Amino acid sequence: MPEDESFDLVGCLARVRARDQSAARALVDHLYPLVIRIIRAHLPRRVAEEDLAQDIFLKMFTRLEQYQGAVPFPHWVSRIAVTTCIDQLRAQKRRPEFRWADLSENEADVLDAVLTDDREVEAGDALAARELVHQLLGQLKPDDRMVIQLLDLEQKTIAEISALTGWNQSLVKVRAFRARRKLRKLFQELEQKERS
Repeated sequence: MPEDESFDLVGCLARVRARDQSAARALVDHLYPLVIRIIRAHLPRRVAEEDLAQDIFLKMFTRLEQYQGAVPFPHWVSRIAVTTCIDQLRAQKRRPEFRWADLSENEADVLDAVLTDDREVEAGDALAARELVHQLLGQLKPDDRMVIQLLDLEQKTIAEISALTGWNQSLVKVRAFRARRKLRKLFQELEQKERS
């Protein structure tokens, strides 16, 4: 998150701790772009992003006394946001099976093109391809989905993911390996269902 030079984060935090409501609003306004970007990157579409943003800010304010300044405040809030998104994904019921019939016509066309390799995927099909990727990712466990999104879609390093999630680097690597293997299996199952 680019730092706003005119925003005095330390002073604002001191005023928030002194129960200054205008400082609390200013802090939320300052952190909102960061929080909403994290939510949009990690949240299934069925959950209202504004509701989740409110939950994140509520957790931030209720845990503010725990913040010791060891890491930058936006990083601390990012960790709360990522953890909240993971918790939301865990709480959500997932369908037990992903079928070819679940795909939209465009998604089915894109997948068919990839499987048969008989034509190039057109630029207009990029949205359908993205939706397909999100549906496949939705079949993963929340932690595995988060690792794939951060590592492969957002191009974060293992160290960055470790810092964001609090997992050690070995765990991040293992989760990424297992998640990719599961995605490959899901894709192969779709391919087999399409052929039958």
